[in-house]
Amino acid sequence: MPLRDHFNQLKAKAEELNRKHNLLPIGQNSAHQTYVPQGHQGYPGQQPQYQGQWQPQWQPQGPQPNHYDRPPAAPPVPLHSRPSQSGASPEYQQYPQVYWRMNPQAAVSVDFEQKQGHGDPYGWGNDELENYTSHSENSFYTADGKLIVRAISRPGHPDPEARFTSARLVTRQTLAQTRGCLTAWLTLPRAEGIWPAFWMLPREPFEWPHEGEVDIAESWNGEIDNHSCLHWGSYVREDLQKHLVRKTPLPDATHRPVRFDFVWNCENIPYRNDGKSAGGGRLMWCIDGRSIMKNLMPAGTRPIQDWCVLLNVAMGGTVCKGKTPPEGIYDMVVHGLQMSDGMEGGWGRFEHEWQNCPDGIVTY
Repeated sequence: MPLRDHFNQLKAKAEELNRKHNLLPIGQNSAHQTYVPQGHQGYPGQQPQYQGQWQPQWQPQGPQPNHYDRPPAAPPVPLHSRPSQSGASPEYQQYPQVYWRMNPQAAVSVDFEQKQGHGDPYGWGNDELENYTSHSENSFYTADGKLIVRAISRPGHPDPEARFTSARLVTRQTLAQTRGCLTAWLTLPRAEGIWPAFWMLPREPFEWPHEGEVDIAESWNGEIDNHSCLHWGSYVREDLQKHLVRKTPLPDATHRPVRFDFVWNCENIPYRNDGKSAGGGRLMWCIDGRSIMKNLMPAGTRPIQDWCVLLNVAMGGTVCKGKTPPEGIYDMVVHGLQMSDGMEGGWGRFEHEWQNCPDGIVTY
């Protein structure tokens, strides 16, 4: 067979496979993919009021995740690993049961409270630039089931409230259980003046910082290091030991879904007379299936089952050292978000990982 005919046959087979599996056409990639809300063209409900020279200048660098890069579905739980009829959880459950996950078929507001406003009066502080909105240009689901948390920098906009907009989403669902695992698959934006975060706070109302804060994924100013943190004190010299951190280099976090797990086991932890934790529950942070930090839940924090999950992209402020993000669009892509009753590999794996995982350290 002539070489050209053989090549054409191979190309035809490849195109047939692409059509069958709904992949990108041959020779194309999604390096400059722009996510658009379902049924959304431009600004919600109207034409953009700003008609200046601004056009989004930022584009993702390198290959971006395609629509088939979904989080893997959890395999069925084997019979021998399922809870007993008495309701007791097995100690070595290999495949945990998911008890909550975000629902891309519903509006964002169903699973998340979309915080609005900006600045210190709202308790978000740090002299940040962003105005958090509930607009569909700042948070939306894509047609293929991803949640987009979008920060938009347009410093030339005539309306000061529209120059830096973003989304701050808080789950309506709490962790709810005394032990379990929170998992997210995230592709994160990176640039000067940009601060994406996947973190947790107690359900409102709460007393910050004494009732605690957990940071699972965050970086700022284009740094490649991810910060895993546990906070329960103010930023004063006396409270330095109440800020524990581990840094993990993630140079490719803008190009692929990174898996973040936060695992907690706070069973049989006593409460104080004021309802706060007496301390001692075990917390573990994992990235791409590798445990990278552990710590005990401090005394005086809120019981873990009362905590909520936050997703946001902040801009500027003291944490970003006053840097302003360049004009453009910055997307945190949430490929999946769920809560399970344990980590993959079961609580036996958790015990093993606990023995070898480093504690957080004071870095401030």
